[in-house]
Amino acid sequence: MDEGLVSVIIPTYNRAHCLPRAVDSVLSQTRGRLEILIIDDGSTDETAQVVAHRYGSDRRIQYIQQPNSGVIGARNSGLARATGEFIALLDSDDAWKPWKLRVQLACMEKYPEIGMSWTDMEAIDPSGKPCDPAYLKKMYGCYSQFTMDEIFSSRFPMDEILPDAQEEIKSATFFVGDIYDKMFFGSLVHTSTVLLRRERLEKVKAFREDFKVLGEDFDFHMRTTEHGPVGFVDVSSVEYQVGMPDQATAKRHMVHAARNCLRTIDEMMQQHPERLKFPRRRIRRRYADVHAWIGETLLEIDQWSGARRHLLRSLRYWPWHMRTARLLALTAAPRRVGDSARSLYRQMKRPFVTAKA
Repeated sequence: MDEGLVSVIIPTYNRAHCLPRAVDSVLSQTRGRLEILIIDDGSTDETAQVVAHRYGSDRRIQYIQQPNSGVIGARNSGLARATGEFIALLDSDDAWKPWKLRVQLACMEKYPEIGMSWTDMEAIDPSGKPCDPAYLKKMYGCYSQFTMDEIFSSRFPMDEILPDAQEEIKSATFFVGDIYDKMFFGSLVHTSTVLLRRERLEKVKAFREDFKVLGEDFDFHMRTTEHGPVGFVDVSSVEYQVGMPDQATAKRHMVHAARNCLRTIDEMMQQHPERLKFPRRRIRRRYADVHAWIGETLLEIDQWSGARRHLLRSLRYWPWHMRTARLLALTAAPRRVGDSARSLYRQMKRPFVTAKA
């Protein structure tokens, strides 16, 4: 292992049009010796030619082609090849701000007990225009369930960690703590913002390939927080692409995300129930919400019997949720009435789903 080296893993599939933006943002970092692993997961576009033309002579960049196996397999291929003391993950349609690694390395060097750090992110629309300067807490609803001081046990001003940084960074706060129990209520971490210490990665190993795509990162970050304290820098260091047609937000993938979430919290309950020091009522509400999410997502793809099972399970955990009760009634309607009601439901949902995407 090369001390001080940062291994950056960029999985990609048919994104020759945006991959250079991601790679260039890593090469422009103001700190950090770099090893960039581009894992081409079976692209059929011009990715190979673009990489060869732009980066063929750059020894910091390794271009690895493999048969298509999905983003989980691509990330794991990168993790297996990474040699750095630190490991960063970057999706090929996102980009880093030039100071990202400098900020996170400074925080993790000052607090060596931290096994992972992450930051906020700025949402960018398809035209490249910023549309939300601090998107993380909107994208991940768990932040709305706790105050920052409930999630983290300590906070440190960034002007003490990087006194010569620009004002945007110096005015930020670095939060530190053991957040494993809070992660039960939803992820707090976005993958493209993460920097891992190798010692922590060796405990987590890899993304689980028995999880279907979308939501697999929740399990990975949950297991990362299981092994000790982590840190969050409340400044946006990543430009996160939203609204692109090739992003994995299709309804069929959202079912996997919802089911992966249920599987993740189930395994946490089985393995470490003693670490969930929350009222039983609150834990039941979490299960009710996840089953309702699965049920409603199944409704959107016309899997009515599966939707009925999960909506009923949700109400068993939390009988007072009227929206879930109404959706359950919809799945039980007679065929003639049900077909009309279901058509109306889909028409009502269409703008909502578009807005989420």
